[in-house]
Amino acid sequence: MATQELSFAAAYSSPTNEPFSATKSLPLPAPVPSASAGDEAERKSKYLNSLRKAVLDVQEEVNKELTARMEEDKAREASVNGKPVAVDEDKEEENYGEEVVEEEE
Repeated sequence: MATQELSFAAAYSSPTNEPFSATKSLPLPAPVPSASAGDEAERKSKYLNSLRKAVLDVQEEVNKELTARMEEDKAREASVNGKPVAVDEDKEEENYGEEVVEEEE
């Protein structure tokens, strides 16, 4: 019997940056007809732990790619303006990809 796999993916596209995708596949655990409830719970628990790790791996890859694109955007903006733009790095990273409305003082 062939092992079945579960795949999940994250994809990114932008009009100004190269697209990318991150994909992770995991083998689905085969059901064991004669497994006790405890064995079945342990099997599911192991699978969920491996799934959690896979999701974190994809998230890390996405974060690296988005950080690289944020740097590309800043470099592009600096070349258009002819000088580096002063940016609050923490605020910029927190809000990257989000529409931010500045509050009036």
